[in-house]
Amino acid sequence: MIGISKLYCGTVEPSDVLRYGCHSEKLPSHMLQYSSDKKPVVVWNVTRRCNLKCMHCYSESENLEYDGELNKEESLRFLDSLADFKVPVVLFSGGEPLIRKDVFELISHARSKGMRAVVSTNGTLITQDVALRLKDAGLSYVGVSLDGLRDRHDYFRGLKGAFDRSIEGIRACTKAGVKVGLRFTITRDNVEDIPGVFKLLENEEVPRICFYHLVYTGRAAELAEMDLDHDETRKWVDRIIDSTAELHRKGHAAEVLTVDNHADGVYLYQRMVREKSPHAENVLELLKMNGGNNSGIGIGCVSWDGTVYPDQFWRHYSLGNVREKPFGEIWTSNEEPLLVQLRNRKTLLKGKCSRCIYQNICNGNFRVRAEAARGGLWEEDPACYLTEDEIAGKIG
Repeated sequence: MIGISKLYCGTVEPSDVLRYGCHSEKLPSHMLQYSSDKKPVVVWNVTRRCNLKCMHCYSESENLEYDGELNKEESLRFLDSLADFKVPVVLFSGGEPLIRKDVFELISHARSKGMRAVVSTNGTLITQDVALRLKDAGLSYVGVSLDGLRDRHDYFRGLKGAFDRSIEGIRACTKAGVKVGLRFTITRDNVEDIPGVFKLLENEEVPRICFYHLVYTGRAAELAEMDLDHDETRKWVDRIIDSTAELHRKGHAAEVLTVDNHADGVYLYQRMVREKSPHAENVLELLKMNGGNNSGIGIGCVSWDGTVYPDQFWRHYSLGNVREKPFGEIWTSNEEPLLVQLRNRKTLLKGKCSRCIYQNICNGNFRVRAEAARGGLWEEDPACYLTEDEIAGKIG
């Protein structure tokens, strides 16, 4: 994650992080990405079932019953193991997590064990009653996926009326006092809706939005041609930066992040140097604390059947199963080849990524995307839009 608002608008300084000792147990949630211990945020797909059929779904979910999901007793034991391992955040995802009948109890259990709990949802099932139950369970945050304005979103989600139902869910969360934010996956087909989504953010007084770069897995494996080219990416990253600054100038200090492309951090830093920003070097220090892509290190995924993955997109490589071993034992293994490689990836990078002087703030970017597009795990990430001069540190 690249915190555009934190970095460009100066809402977080290195001293803010250092004051908490850089430890994930002590840091506020909006600073967790700068922790030094990198205890993993765990994305837990509590169910594969979903009431929608989104074009870019990494889990290829449908509205049907799937076999093999962790039952309630197994789920509670799993949450206990995460707490024992000092996991700071559990992100309840799916499929659609709110389909699962015991999800409120699972959220409450996670909170009782000292972990922050967040939900990633399409928002269509959030009524006022559901929002109040999420509040009572102690939920920290709800991220609602919106992939454009009304017509575009409904097209992406495969259901007419999905947009309006999601907006109702957002409003229900706001009324119930549950922090809510938006999640937007950028493609060539919906990128023109970004200005309208910023306007929606302002009008609905939503405090947070994450813009996701496309990752070519699941159903999105067939959507690579819908990804922006490098020039388009630069244009829209600039647009996101400018729109964030404009929001803050108008007094709406929304948290804006980009996700799944750490080239954004280098691009932002170099832009701030060109603009002679007095905060540029602070930004560089924060980006180093962030550490770049953290698949297999600072983020992990546990699927509905207990399978552990390096992140939620890396579903073709199992690290183990929590039915057989506790999560912490799987995650810290020195015998799992992929985990060992991900911890030491800088020496393995090829092509453009191997030449880049910003490996300490990008960490080779998204390896699963490189594998999907280039056929090799350590090839350069095709979504890196930085030029050869830029990766050499030349700032024009």
